[in-house]
Amino acid sequence: MKQAKKPTIALVLGGGAARGWAHIGVIHELAKMGVKPDMVIGTSVGSIVGGAYASGNLEQFEEWISGLGRVDIIRLLDAKMTGGGFLQGNSLMAAIKKRIGDPRIEDLDIPFACVATELGTGREIWLREGSLLDACRASIALPGMFAPSRMKEDKLLLDGGLVNPVPVSLARAMGGDVVIAVNLNGDLIGRHFFIHSGDEISDEECDRALAEIEEKDTVIAKWAAKMKTGFGVRLDSYISSLRKKESPDPGLFDVIAGSIDIMQDRITRSRMAGEPPDIHITPLLSHVGLMEFDRAKESIREGREATHRQKEEILKLTRALEKPRPK
Repeated sequence: MKQAKKPTIALVLGGGAARGWAHIGVIHELAKMGVKPDMVIGTSVGSIVGGAYASGNLEQFEEWISGLGRVDIIRLLDAKMTGGGFLQGNSLMAAIKKRIGDPRIEDLDIPFACVATELGTGREIWLREGSLLDACRASIALPGMFAPSRMKEDKLLLDGGLVNPVPVSLARAMGGDVVIAVNLNGDLIGRHFFIHSGDEISDEECDRALAEIEEKDTVIAKWAAKMKTGFGVRLDSYISSLRKKESPDPGLFDVIAGSIDIMQDRITRSRMAGEPPDIHITPLLSHVGLMEFDRAKESIREGREATHRQKEEILKLTRALEKPRPK
């Protein structure tokens, strides 16, 4: 009697901006349990972490993001009021390229794919070949934040979280027999406007960072940088307040980010009800704001803890997979 091939384990990494660093903790904890995914699928920030993992550069990537401070984040922002988004994303992608390179997806050691959304039709687009960085850039193009990405026969692509925040369906389509999904949207509703009590950026650091942005960018970008301070936009909602905001009322991009959280939560619930994963990991990260990329260590730790909370279920499943199955 022939034995069937070993079931394919797919790791699905959902979208969630700065909360996405939790994916790194999930990967580490799974490895500690002896679980190595056969493929990785991502949406938005999940595509960035998934790409770093699939390219064999997760350790270098983690070292970089763990050392980022708030001023470092500001320096990566290339603000322009043209192109369909407040940020162009070129500086960010250049920094990511230094850590993970830009291999072709089909050349990766671990099968990889990510999701984007076509602006003109609202269609879900599966990116499974070509430049890894181009695919990731399209998948993270959050409306109002990053300008849409122009690829795929000159079509404009937006964040994949608009249509599939936790792409279990793509994992199944690629042959994933067992799907481990990480959902970053599980506890966000009503929590987005909580103000983080961490250290504020000093006025000196603020002025220095603004000066650097104004020096390297266009007149429009200079105006945009000043506008950010005038609007009092907090770092946890869009870019940075740079200085402490006195009003408790949400700013413009607080509302945008909070609305996107609501939308993604509802879409995630609906899609996962019809396309349930075998293991559902939900890091509790409502206290981490959309743009608080400087809180990587905290997010990674919660990713580990969320995975550990599922340890019994994960080990039960993996033990079942190890048993030979008759064909």
